[in-house]
Amino acid sequence: MGRTVIVGDIHGCFDELMELLDAVRLCPDDLLVSVGDLVDRGPKPAEVVAYFRQRPNSVALMGNHERKHVRGVFSYAQEITRLQLGDGYAAAVEWMRTLPYWFEDEHVRVVHAAMLPGVPLDRQPEEILCGSTSGERRLAELLPGGYWHEHYTDAKPVVFGHHVTGREPMLRDGRIFGLDTGACHGWNLTALCVPGFTVHAVPAHADHWSLTRRAWQLPVLGSRPWRDLTWPEITAAVARFATVPDAATRDWLAAVEAWAGELRAALPALAGAARDLAGSLTHDELRAHPAGPVLFQARGGRLDATALARRCVTPRRTADLAAALGLPLPDLPDLPG
Repeated sequence: MGRTVIVGDIHGCFDELMELLDAVRLCPDDLLVSVGDLVDRGPKPAEVVAYFRQRPNSVALMGNHERKHVRGVFSYAQEITRLQLGDGYAAAVEWMRTLPYWFEDEHVRVVHAAMLPGVPLDRQPEEILCGSTSGERRLAELLPGGYWHEHYTDAKPVVFGHHVTGREPMLRDGRIFGLDTGACHGWNLTALCVPGFTVHAVPAHADHWSLTRRAWQLPVLGSRPWRDLTWPEITAAVARFATVPDAATRDWLAAVEAWAGELRAALPALAGAARDLAGSLTHDELRAHPAGPVLFQARGGRLDATALARRCVTPRRTADLAAALGLPLPDLPDLPG
């Protein structure tokens, strides 16, 4: 009969995962269990997801990072993962929707983040099991002070991840096993093999999160919906990243700022073109024209750059109007390379 091999938070560290599974001598009849957080922060989330989807006899729990993708709750780490997975992102998220929130066999219980002591696993709140922000708040309200596992009194061991314990796992009383040893931060990736309860670990190759967030900063910025941001939103976004160390990112943001300024500076010319065109069209032609509302406003003498600015609140609206009036405007600058 095979073992149950439980792996701590992988966070896209695929190479370390392969080394760890070699170290434990994973066999086909071994059940491989991930505590969750397969993705985000590391260099190869697509490979990690593919491995767990394709390997028979494998279980991955719903971590708070998978739940963010499932629920569309995006911060920088999730934006990077979406780009890393590319065309396979939607299918990966659909698979994430199927992930269980807990695992239990005759030897051990496994959750991603926490559980309420004395409550059966099938009645545990999902947000507490996976360690979502709301789950963390609820857990703190229900168990104020200390850690949840300090209240755990059941004889059956419990294994979890989510909270980085340091370079070494948390091993207490032969019943408490915290396996998140910070692989994505350059520390270790750790596994627990059951029923022997032996611990194995391999060192991370690098501080992956530090390297990944720098490497993907410009692609993530380039994927933002710049054409649909308002002018103040563009100004704020450029200012937020204007002092980043990467020169290519700073240069591209400067080009975005210049592009936005050029579009806004074109408003007087657009107003003049609208007035000229409005005077040359019939009433029916004005109604059929894609810029009809603006042209009617111009014919009535109510259109100037200020009035046009109230309509052209984003680059897309400005460019669409310019195209309708036959005045080409520059598009969003391409990313370098």
